[in-house]
Amino acid sequence: MQTLCHLALLPHEQAKKYGDRTVFEYKDFGGTEWKRVSWGEFSEMVKKVSNALLDMGIGVQEKIGVFSQNAVQYFYTDFGAFGIRAVTIPFYATSSEQQLQYVINDAEIRLVFVGEQEQYDKARRVQALCPTLERIVIFDSSVTLAEHDVTSVFFADFIKAGEGLPRQAEVERLWNEVEDEDIANILYTSGTTGESKGVVLTCGQYMAAFKANNECVPVGEDDRVITFLPIAHIFERGWDFLALTEGSTLIINTDPHEIQQSMRETHPTCMSAVPRFWEKVYAGVMAKIEKASPMSQKIFREALETGRRYNVDCKAKGKCPSLLLRMKYMAIDKTLLAMVRKQFGLDKPNIFPTAGAVVSPEVETFVHSLGLNMIVGYGLTESLATVSCDRKGEPYSIGSVGKPIGGIDVRIGENNEILLKGPTITRGYYKREALNRETFTEDGYFRTGDAGYMKDGELYLTERIKDLYKTSNGKYIAPQAVESKLLVDKYIEQIVVIAEERKFVSALIVPAYAMLEEYAREQGIPFSGREDLCGNEKIKRMMAERIDTLQQGLSGYEQVKRFTLITQPFSMENGELTNTLKTRRPVVIKNYAEVIEKMYEE
Repeated sequence: MQTLCHLALLPHEQAKKYGDRTVFEYKDFGGTEWKRVSWGEFSEMVKKVSNALLDMGIGVQEKIGVFSQNAVQYFYTDFGAFGIRAVTIPFYATSSEQQLQYVINDAEIRLVFVGEQEQYDKARRVQALCPTLERIVIFDSSVTLAEHDVTSVFFADFIKAGEGLPRQAEVERLWNEVEDEDIANILYTSGTTGESKGVVLTCGQYMAAFKANNECVPVGEDDRVITFLPIAHIFERGWDFLALTEGSTLIINTDPHEIQQSMRETHPTCMSAVPRFWEKVYAGVMAKIEKASPMSQKIFREALETGRRYNVDCKAKGKCPSLLLRMKYMAIDKTLLAMVRKQFGLDKPNIFPTAGAVVSPEVETFVHSLGLNMIVGYGLTESLATVSCDRKGEPYSIGSVGKPIGGIDVRIGENNEILLKGPTITRGYYKREALNRETFTEDGYFRTGDAGYMKDGELYLTERIKDLYKTSNGKYIAPQAVESKLLVDKYIEQIVVIAEERKFVSALIVPAYAMLEEYAREQGIPFSGREDLCGNEKIKRMMAERIDTLQQGLSGYEQVKRFTLITQPFSMENGELTNTLKTRRPVVIKNYAEVIEKMYEE
């Protein structure tokens, strides 16, 4: 049963209900042992943080920053701040010094919590450039302080000011004064173009989101929810907070590179993810099938086909499977498919919300065929995550992003733009009044910038309007749709489609080098490095054949005609990716201008 209350009170109300029950499982920074925190301990730590923040002079609606990987201290800090009506501004752990400096100055942040050495070093270097930044609090006790640093303090020492709860009466007075219009967070979107802008999210928005999602997302107190995306990402943040209202156990995975190992160790029932995670799972499983014996290949492909017929052809469409199909599926679901799921630590899977980019039909079908409930959805930071999503146990359509959640009014506007209105929609961007006037229609609908349509109650996305390319032949290309078709290939790690004012579509491709090297060795292709692999004609022919196969369903003018394999991945350091790993197309096109021009030479 959901506990629906203000964020300031949530840990304490749940502690009354669950007491010694586990709320968090986590590892210390650099640790190997999983530890547990009870609801009672969580409540007590949050109270200490609230008291310590008051001791530092943090006032109502004052802003503090959190610049860290996922960590248990992140939750203590967030909810401790909510408890005194302060505002938390999360940073991605990979944010640059430039981004850090901009946000601290824009939001006039006085206090920043940091995770490990990298975050501390960056915060320390920008401190002199940020007039309002007075103190840094460090989560990881192994961080080495800079020489002459007298303003930073470790979290363990910071929390001592809250020992004994010396200002608890003041904290409880603030609890009684909380308002729905209090700002809870300002989330700065890194943006694929232009400057960062702070999305204002209020406590009332969170309350509305908790209520609406509770009606359609079946997560509960028996679920074990593992964090994969950064807590700075609204998808993970909203999902985690929802799980806390439901009494679920949160498994805090600090290093995203260790997620599959963490899953095997902790056996989660739920996890939110972006499509790229499932694309890699798909590619990995397909690669294992290809290496198996012909008999094993046949058995596994038949199992996937049975899973597809049962879960996608029948269940997804609200049809009743035949008795023969039910018996056949029950047999493989308890054996072969269960074995595959167990390899990922998913012994008792519940739901797996997936959003943030286009989900290819192949990958969505594959995940459902394995007997995993992928809940495809759509949302934005500005909508406090969920706008629409599939419902477990109800009919859904492969390719849609589900049905709108309660309270959200979806309207299709000019150029098929998706427009939104409802209690979970932001009231605007922080200190950006001119932008706010442009972002909302005269009658108050938020302009998403995404194009789509409604069909049979479900929402479908077609393209990102600003990303839409127009070829020199006047044809419009949706690059993300083309890219999602090709990213399912095991040899493709990253891809950027080029088409704007060009006579045909081309692409820059970063291969999955481990797979490509293995292929080269199997085929006896000599190489001494990535340059050799990228320039080899046999490899280019192989890649061309795979690309042609994957894009058969596209119109001729949408298909990639030429491509270049590049030796270095697109990166945040080069400005080519945002913190959420979305591609900054203008930067990529600028950085690879000469390479692109060569693809269009006659």
